[in-house]
Amino acid sequence: MRPASPFAFVDGALDRADHLRDDPAALAAAWSRAGVIALDEAGHALADADTRLLALDGAALADGPGDAVFLGQRDGRAWFSVAAAARGIDAPARVDLRRAAAQWPAWQATLFAQARAVQHWHQRHRYCAACGGALRFVRAGWLGRCDGCGSEHYPRTDQAVIAAITDGERLLLGRQAGWPARRWSVVAGFVEPGETLEQTVAREVMEETGVRVRVDSARYLASQPWPFPGSLMLGFIADAEPDPPRADEELEDARWFSAEEVRAGLECDWRDADGEGEGIVLSSPVSIARHVIRCWLDQHDAARAGR
Repeated sequence: MRPASPFAFVDGALDRADHLRDDPAALAAAWSRAGVIALDEAGHALADADTRLLALDGAALADGPGDAVFLGQRDGRAWFSVAAAARGIDAPARVDLRRAAAQWPAWQATLFAQARAVQHWHQRHRYCAACGGALRFVRAGWLGRCDGCGSEHYPRTDQAVIAAITDGERLLLGRQAGWPARRWSVVAGFVEPGETLEQTVAREVMEETGVRVRVDSARYLASQPWPFPGSLMLGFIADAEPDPPRADEELEDARWFSAEEVRAGLECDWRDADGEGEGIVLSSPVSIARHVIRCWLDQHDAARAGR
């Protein structure tokens, strides 16, 4: 059995069953026993009084799939997402993605992340970028078609790198001004047109901290869908010169930290970043940021043990 992912929105991904998106009859037939997740306009999932996912049955929504988004299948059961307001659905509670990732079964958080990402695309891409005409969503919600000029629009995902940068002994971390007082994390940034991922790592680190990364040293670690609102985080580790960091306008501060400082930061409860205490507090287990930090520390420790 494959081990569980160390971060959210990966485990339990549906079989997306792309071939069914063009088969309205099959989707209609699956609706009566389908699972349905309902989202409000802010992208929160409807939940019961105990903040558990309000997983509706298609049979309870008698008007059929209509404009529901077909998310895929789990154990042979179809899953859809719907706009709660459009269907007149209410519930005792609403849950955001971060809370769901921390509290719900992994597959439900992954389902929610997928539904939220598609919802955000629908909300932000209602008109054709070529002619300005209104888009009509087809293929069970996965294609925006302009009847004015015939253009087709597909869901957008913004690629971003997130990197553990090391000078061989230390890890480079930064913090933003709006973060809790003790919170630090690794550098991240979006890929620009015409860039390789490795080039993005080097550019973002230089822009945000002034540290020079050796482009050919960047090694891929893992990726994470990050629907805040629609990114794919690509985790890397890379070697850099031991330059003194300086913060840019995106960061309040940037520093090198020793392995022991990083180890202590990982041992702290990430929810205590606003509290009193010594040392740093690192990213939530929900995020791939913590994973790339842990990968660096593990590699550092292994290298020291092998000496």
